[in-house]
Amino acid sequence: MGTDLAYNFVFKVVLIGESGVGKSNLLSRFTKNEFNHDSRTTIGVEFSTRSIQVDNITIKAQIWDTAGLERYRAITSAYYRGAVGALLVYDITKHLTYENVERWLKELYDHADPHIVVMLVGNKSDLGTARTVPKEEAKDFAEAKGLLYMETSALESTNVESAFLEVLTAIHMKVASKEVTRGSISAVTLGPSSEYKEERQSCCKST
Repeated sequence: MGTDLAYNFVFKVVLIGESGVGKSNLLSRFTKNEFNHDSRTTIGVEFSTRSIQVDNITIKAQIWDTAGLERYRAITSAYYRGAVGALLVYDITKHLTYENVERWLKELYDHADPHIVVMLVGNKSDLGTARTVPKEEAKDFAEAKGLLYMETSALESTNVESAFLEVLTAIHMKVASKEVTRGSISAVTLGPSSEYKEERQSCCKST
């Protein structure tokens, strides 16, 4: 039995990490099952959506991609606003992209909901022979920071589905357990107009 609603929740998930680690391809693999070999940097923030089922609940995942802004360190708080999940992506063959994970984590926690579900993602696992980041090291780091962890290959479509589903399921569990109060991580409204309208009503109601 479905509900009258097309979906029960909209969860905004942001992709963060250095340029060139494969964020756009993780997005397109999950939402469209596509991989683009032409790896030009996208300009402008973009997002794609995909609906999934968790415990008979329909969740609309709204996945946002930094789209090149990370080069300019110009990601604003608007990008993080309303995000309930994040995939922090590095390239297992480029150690520098892993070294910068801590800086990304700091930026995320500076701007995002403190209850946000974060997964550390080592992408390009198909290039294992060129690996410079040991899996155990990244896994231990993730555990120490309280993050989920997975290695993926957007190219071979390995673990991409699993990574997003694990994050979305974890968000849903937080919402369902009422661990997080409404207005924090909860059903996220779609589109700026409804978001700002809701903010105005809650914070600036005229007497």
